[in-house]
Amino acid sequence: MSGDSVSTTAQQQVPLTDAPPALLVRSFKLMKPVTWFGPMWAFLCGTIASGATSLAPLDILRVLLGMVLAGPILCGFSQVLNDYFDREVDAINEPHRLIPSGLVSLRQVWLTIALLLLSGVALAWWLGDGVTLLVIVGLLFAVAYSAPPIRAKRNGWIGNGMVALSYEGLAWMAGHVAFAALTPASIFVALAYSFGAHGIMTINDFKSMAGDKLKGVRSLPVQYGPEVAAWLIVVTMNMAQIVVAAFFMAQRQWLVAAIIAALVVAQYPLQRRFLRDPVKEHIFYSASGVSLFVWGMMAAAVGLRYM
Repeated sequence: MSGDSVSTTAQQQVPLTDAPPALLVRSFKLMKPVTWFGPMWAFLCGTIASGATSLAPLDILRVLLGMVLAGPILCGFSQVLNDYFDREVDAINEPHRLIPSGLVSLRQVWLTIALLLLSGVALAWWLGDGVTLLVIVGLLFAVAYSAPPIRAKRNGWIGNGMVALSYEGLAWMAGHVAFAALTPASIFVALAYSFGAHGIMTINDFKSMAGDKLKGVRSLPVQYGPEVAAWLIVVTMNMAQIVVAAFFMAQRQWLVAAIIAALVVAQYPLQRRFLRDPVKEHIFYSASGVSLFVWGMMAAAVGLRYM
């Protein structure tokens, strides 16, 4: 199915008389709220790691608006942009989705993108120059990931690396720099968890293997098969957490190191189940193993706050 045919179908199927609430709900769904948690959590971890936040009303407001920036606005922007450039693949993998099914017109897509872009830049500017710089980098990554001619998502190593760095590392550092100057320790931990998040991003690739093969998207499950890809996911996530635990041991933050190590051990039975049948169990592991991973992020953030 060509981009033109998708566009034509979309324009034909969306009634011009749709009520504004219905249009807004569809734009909201296009932003995929289920994906917002990761960057919102990373931003929150960064604010805690900064050691400069308090319960003052202005600080609470900055934290909340920063989480809105990281999740609904910037993650939402990347999701809408990705769905636009994925509309042909989605017509094969998931034809019921909003754009290929014609429930959202391409005009509405671009209006949503423009609104999210403008509001994101404005809010980043309010939060400070450091946040603005990181947001600009994240926006460039979002475009490079989804849009031709780069379309980095065609390679599972590069594309997922860009998403992992944006959702975890850049969001963490933005949260930190919104309140205080970045420290080498915070940057190190943010990058370590970004490395681990590469595995988390790869989990999502299992659901689209058929369409990815047809369209030449070389995700890790497509390149190496589901079994090898699953092992790469587990090894990547574990390596990141072990490195962070070792870092806190070197800093004599024994309790933080022990908590992170315990969370790694707790993931072992979940990983065994995932590795036995990754195609069947990837949703289970995404909900269970990833939850323990992100609690380790919070433990690390608290540890950095009191270093």
